[in-house]
Amino acid sequence: MFAELGFTTLTAPQAAIWFGLGLGLLFGLLAQRTRFCLRRAIAGDPGDRRPAAAVWLMALAVAVLGTQLAVAQGLVGFSGHRFHAADLPWLAITAGGMLFGIGMVLARGCASRLTVLTGQGNLRALMVLLVFAVVAHATLKGVLAPLRSTLASVTVPLGEVTSLAALPGAGLLWAGGIALAALAFALRSGASRWSLSGAALLGALVPLGWVGTGLILYDDFDPIAMESLAFTSTWSDSLFFAIASSSIPAGFGVGLVGGTMTGALIAALAFREFRWESFTAPAQTGRYVIGGALMGLGGVLAGGCTVGAGLSGIPTLGISAILALAAIGTGGLIGLRFVTPSSSGSGSRGTTRQAVPAA
Repeated sequence: MFAELGFTTLTAPQAAIWFGLGLGLLFGLLAQRTRFCLRRAIAGDPGDRRPAAAVWLMALAVAVLGTQLAVAQGLVGFSGHRFHAADLPWLAITAGGMLFGIGMVLARGCASRLTVLTGQGNLRALMVLLVFAVVAHATLKGVLAPLRSTLASVTVPLGEVTSLAALPGAGLLWAGGIALAALAFALRSGASRWSLSGAALLGALVPLGWVGTGLILYDDFDPIAMESLAFTSTWSDSLFFAIASSSIPAGFGVGLVGGTMTGALIAALAFREFRWESFTAPAQTGRYVIGGALMGLGGVLAGGCTVGAGLSGIPTLGISAILALAAIGTGGLIGLRFVTPSSSGSGSRGTTRQAVPAA
């Protein structure tokens, strides 16, 4: 479809960068305002968990319905996508998801939340993301790649049942069931209308991403990968681009990461929430670094993070995405055993901080 848009100086891969930037800007703005983060729903302060879960589930409901409506209209399809693999690498996904879940609790934020926090001045989040990106890249293409390959070789055949859409009732029925369950919880949670409205808009970015990369920017002569919101491979790509931009071109992921941080920065400045924050003790630094490393390894093994495999993956109805999110949630509960009650908060504030006016 991209060839029909009439661009003469812009290729599909170049347009994908700008598309990722725009999608990231919107995600950063909305995620900053709604404090969107699955970790908060699992391991946040007790009084904060239910509203946080409501925000996440509202976004998921819209993402699932929007994506499956796009599938029903023939705008996108996931046949052959990694979330619909015929051989399920269950060991890699389960182990990776649990490692990611433990890591996000130790680091007090999943990859997407830490990206947003970096945009509003949190240097702890930036440090964790750098570790996360290095380990993720090492797992994809470096010294940890043999471990990934070994775990991924342990599979179970799914046959034709690679997604819920292959079960009786087809995709829209399963999507409707997931969305109704998520909406029922969200609307009865007591979360504010503003938070739920912002979450709904955030969830709509998922089908926009799938349709944008899978249909609008599709070009037979210069193809790009069909993808949506995700923060594991995108951070790996961004790191590689930053250190080797003369030989490695930017892509959708670089635009998404940059846009997310910029959107969060704009929101933080507009609402006077930008402040510099850093580590307060060596032990805290060590815990965060370990958390980032576990997320980098786990995110690659699981095939995505809470957003890539969760918010964007579940709407594909792929079995692998469902398994990954379940493993991440389990890992998050296990991770609670490694932190003290005082250190399991929202991840956006430390025990002490040094504030600098955001002039």
